[in-house]
Amino acid sequence: MRWDRINSGDLLARARRIYFTYLEQCPSGGEPLGIVLASQGELGRAVFEPPILLPEEQFVPLDLIRGRSARLRSPRSPFRSPLREGA
Repeated sequence: MRWDRINSGDLLARARRIYFTYLEQCPSGGEPLGIVLASQGELGRAVFEPPILLPEEQFVPLDLIRGRSARLRSPRSPFRSPLREGA
């Protein structure tokens, strides 16, 4: 994806709307790989295998749609000291 050629904020907002619509309409559906968006308008679809894109389409992977909070993180930093008794 060429981030310098698109409005990334708009693209991610559109992808999130389509993803959350999918979750509302198919709560027991599978987890998609991402969302394919048409270059204009609100058209898009959830995809479950690597897509073959038309020239006017963009693929947005699910980890970008979910944002930073959903990415895997260690619950504790390895540099953190353990809590001491009485502290």
